[in-house]
Amino acid sequence: MLNRTFIGLIVLYQRFISPFKASSCRFYPTCSHYSLQALEKYGPIKGIWLTAARILRCHPFHPGGYDPVK
Repeated sequence: MLNRTFIGLIVLYQRFISPFKASSCRFYPTCSHYSLQALEKYGPIKGIWLTAARILRCHPFHPGGYDPVK
C-alpha cells in the first residue's frame, strides 16, 4: 500500500510537473525513473533511502552518467 502511494506520487510528478521544468538530471535513468525502479525492486523503505541518496548526488558538481538501481 505504501509502495503504491509513493509510486503514484512519482508518476504524478512525471506527468504533470516534470514536462514544465527544464531537464536538469545529470544521470541516466533520470532520478524519477530511478526512484520508480528502486521502489519496485526494494520496496518503500530501501527504495526511499536509495532515492534520497541519488537526489543528493544530483547536483552541478557531480559528473552524473549511467547509474542504474543495483
